[in-house]
Amino acid sequence: MRIRKYDFNYSRRSFMEKVATGAGAGVLAPLWPTIANSADDISKAYPDELLSIEMYTKGKVKPGDVITKDNVEAVKDLLEPIAYEQVKNHGRRINIVQSNKDVTKLFNATYLQKTLANKGRAKVGPDGNIWTDGDTSKPWIGGLPFPDATDGFQTQANLTLNWGRHDYSQYAIPFYSLNPDGEVGYRHELVWCELNTTVRNDGTVFQGMSDKLRLQSVFFTAPNDTKGSSFLSVWYYDQRKFPDLYGYFPAFKRVRQFPTNQRFEPLVPGVTFFLSDAWAAGDPILTWGNYKIVKRGPMLGAISGYYNWPGGKHPTWDQTVHGGPKGKTFYDTWMELIPEAIVFSAEPTGYPRAPVGRKEVYVDARNMMFPSQVTYDRRGTIWKQFEPGFGQYKNDKTEVLDANGKPDWSWIYCHTHDIQSGRMTRFRHEKSLPSGYKSKYAMEGEDVYNKFLTPSAMARLGT
Repeated sequence: MRIRKYDFNYSRRSFMEKVATGAGAGVLAPLWPTIANSADDISKAYPDELLSIEMYTKGKVKPGDVITKDNVEAVKDLLEPIAYEQVKNHGRRINIVQSNKDVTKLFNATYLQKTLANKGRAKVGPDGNIWTDGDTSKPWIGGLPFPDATDGFQTQANLTLNWGRHDYSQYAIPFYSLNPDGEVGYRHELVWCELNTTVRNDGTVFQGMSDKLRLQSVFFTAPNDTKGSSFLSVWYYDQRKFPDLYGYFPAFKRVRQFPTNQRFEPLVPGVTFFLSDAWAAGDPILTWGNYKIVKRGPMLGAISGYYNWPGGKHPTWDQTVHGGPKGKTFYDTWMELIPEAIVFSAEPTGYPRAPVGRKEVYVDARNMMFPSQVTYDRRGTIWKQFEPGFGQYKNDKTEVLDANGKPDWSWIYCHTHDIQSGRMTRFRHEKSLPSGYKSKYAMEGEDVYNKFLTPSAMARLGT
């Protein structure tokens, strides 16, 4: 019996072959040459059943439907295991929308332009770091270093070198940490700042800090018992080096330096989010190892954002919730069929006391951003989910524009679900906090370095 080359299972066989051979993205045509040639339309790279949830499920699910425990089996193979568990047994609902074929809606415009302009110039040096054209005196010059990633290391590098894909990002964030009974046990307000010193969209090195990758801080503005607590991570460009981690607690009235294993602990009590979780890339690339692509194939993810972003529909960008024991556990989310996701695993080889045994990260091949991360404990038992939603900051009500007048793009919400303890920390991107801090995606003339990103700034913010 002869198998037709383009039957309904052709994509499945193609993905299995890619994992075995280390091939790049795309089924009918290579993805990134298709993006470069057609500017925005990826439909030539994938067959129709990978761009239509209705075709993929043979009519069982279509855009406009809601995935619940009653129909989740139809998409079980498209969900990572904790998302499936949430729908099946915890009352989560997932709204289904049409797959996005326009790649410009999956990036902020400047980062996409840098990716296309610099494609092919990133090289891994003898020290394991990523350099421009292989020159170990030139840090990577911006955009995705490996847009057509063929192994787990390259896929991780795409996530790590510029988390938010802006030169500077500042996020105003309300954190809600729920107890196993479904009630909110802790509500925190915080500001998270990221400043890339290298791997910048503007092509510069910030204040000559070529030996650094980024400066990242987080400081709490509410409630009163955590207000003033602040942390600063100083990342080196050399991905073999651990970041310097500083913290300030008002009760002690001094800045202290923390050990590296602090990255696998909550910043404050009750929170299930760790520094190591950030962007599925919270630790330097070379402090983890055994990178391996374990799967390629379609999945459901909240990646495009038109429906997920509540801007213009609510003055603070608030989001409605549902599910769990008290109807407060999950944000309402809208997911699409991602035609090709890369799933890679890695182990924390540089952290002998890490409670994490390994992680599996699900990455959208269209923009190399992650719809989910699942971690396993040292026994190999499934432990935590870190699921974000992303998208363009534009909908039928309003939009947030970048410096070039294009709709900006960032994360929208996150679920951090500890499935073993039943605790959930969910948080969202808010327009501004009552403390006056606002979300923004550029420095806007402000001296953010001295204000938010030095040890002395941590002490000043704490007082």
